[in-house]
Amino acid sequence: MTARNVLVTGGNRGIGKSIAEAMAAAGHHVVVTTRTGAAPEGLQAVTGDVTDTASVDAAFAAAEAIFGGPVEVVVANAGITKDGLLMRMSDADFDAVLDTNLAGSFRCARRASAGMIKKRFGRLIFISSVVGLYGGPGQSNYSASKSGLVGLARSITRELGGRGITANVVAPGFIETDMTAQLPEERQKAYKAAIPAGRFATPDEVAAAVLFLASDEAAYISGAVIPVDGGLGMGH
Repeated sequence: MTARNVLVTGGNRGIGKSIAEAMAAAGHHVVVTTRTGAAPEGLQAVTGDVTDTASVDAAFAAAEAIFGGPVEVVVANAGITKDGLLMRMSDADFDAVLDTNLAGSFRCARRASAGMIKKRFGRLIFISSVVGLYGGPGQSNYSASKSGLVGLARSITRELGGRGITANVVAPGFIETDMTAQLPEERQKAYKAAIPAGRFATPDEVAAAVLFLASDEAAYISGAVIPVDGGLGMGH
């Protein structure tokens, strides 16, 4: 394995933190972005707000200073939800989710691309969701933002695929988190009944897919959507 310079956005908790920890454990050089710049234990962090271009530029510059070179792998994980029924969803709630989840990923990919092109190596990995292609009631904004990542990755593949740069999407389903643990037992049973695997995924299982896509062995995989959902989406 070649040790790479890895930047994980929103890497202070949940899936992002698991991804960052897995990358570090595999020997990569890892920096996470957080809104406050506070670092999870055992990781390095820089301040970054993906909704602000200047903040993204500053976060990458700070990470590059830590690495002593360009960012080679970007895991665009930062995201928010503002669920609501279509007829009641405000413009502000729709725009905020698109600006963070989709446009934020675009800003990070754009900032990383110059260094990747110069190096003729890059891995852009966008964290989507089964909801992005499967849909979800009350989640028109979130689903649209996560679906948009597929078009983003595939367009980047068309543009930069000849430069040694790949762009892929990982689409997790239900994951074991503090939030899902707080769901009523009957609700958890109903969700698990709809999943062919019969269980929720662990954050480490999502991290494993990301780790592979970042590897040298995944050099010929680009524009792909990798589901980590126990069969829930069935390729949607």
